[in-house]
Amino acid sequence: MTMALVKEYDTHLDSKNRITLRGATAGYYAVQVFDSGTVLLEPRVLTHPANLPPKTLRMMDKAVGNFKKRKVSPAIDLQKYLGKAARP
Repeated sequence: MTMALVKEYDTHLDSKNRITLRGATAGYYAVQVFDSGTVLLEPRVLTHPANLPPKTLRMMDKAVGNFKKRKVSPAIDLQKYLGKAARP
């Protein structure tokens, strides 16, 4: 999947190690920092739990309860997928 470049600019860290995103369209971002120094920001939309369907909330409560009881599935080995994902 190819993404079109919409905006490109340089920025710098301020005295508190923050950067400013000009014209940011989201209030929250997921951040991934790679060992090359690349930083990937993906917009996230947060919602109030009241906006979620009751069935979804029950499923989430059950999943968290299982996790706390350590009732989880075995770890999934994702090594076979490394290198197959397209990098931007």
